[in-house]
Amino acid sequence: MDPGFDARLREGDVAFDARDATLLRAIDEAGSLNAAASTLGRSYARAHARLTDLEAAFGPLVERQRGGSGGGGSRLTDDAKRLLARFDRLRSAVSGTVEAEETVVAGRIVDREGELATVETAAGSLRALAPADADAVQVGVRADAVTLHPSEGAPRTGATSARNRLRGTVEAVDRGVAVARIAVDVGTDAPLVALVTVDSVERLGLAPGATVVATFKATATRAVPAPDASGD
Repeated sequence: MDPGFDARLREGDVAFDARDATLLRAIDEAGSLNAAASTLGRSYARAHARLTDLEAAFGPLVERQRGGSGGGGSRLTDDAKRLLARFDRLRSAVSGTVEAEETVVAGRIVDREGELATVETAAGSLRALAPADADAVQVGVRADAVTLHPSEGAPRTGATSARNRLRGTVEAVDRGVAVARIAVDVGTDAPLVALVTVDSVERLGLAPGATVVATFKATATRAVPAPDASGD
C-alpha cells in the first residue's frame, strides 16, 4: 500500500482510521486502555477522549470491568471486532486495486499566505501548498483525500477544516468489493476522482447524474510548477 494512503471508515462526522485500529488492537492485547495508551506512547486522556468519540459514532467498542476477583480490565466488543474486520477489508481492497490515484488540474496562483496559495482553476478557487517561485501550476488532489457530500447536506463553508469545496455531478461509479471509485464532473478537463466505501455509495445516493459537493483540505492539495511555465 502506498504509505501516503489513509484508509477511513466514516460514520457521520467521525472517521475511523489506522491510528484508531492500532488503539483498539493495543487495548485488546494489553487488556486496558491505560496500558494500551502507555504502550503506544499516547496520553491516557487523549486516548480516552478518542475512544469516547468513536463509540458515539460506531457503538460500544470496549467492555470495561472494574476490580473484582479478575482484577478488572477491558476487552473489545463484537462490534469492535467487526469494525476492525471491515477496516482490514477496506485496506486490503484498496491496496490491491488503486495506487493513490490523483486528479491534476491546471491553474494560476493569484494570492499567497505563507506556504499556502490560492489557485484559480477551471473548477474555481482552490487553496493548496505551493512553492514560493511558482505562478502557473498544476494542482494535485489525491482520491483518498476527497470527501463527497449530498448537494443538500454539505457542511457549511468554514464548518470543517476541509476548506476546498467543489460542486459537481457524478459522472461514473466504479464499484469494487469494499471500495468504489467515483468520478465527478467539476468543470475541468478530467473528472475529480474520489474513493469511498461501497456503504457510502448507498448512504449518499451516489449514482451518475447526482449532484454532490466534494471537499478536501488545503494541506492535502499540492501545487507544482506547470511543465511549460515560463515563470513570467
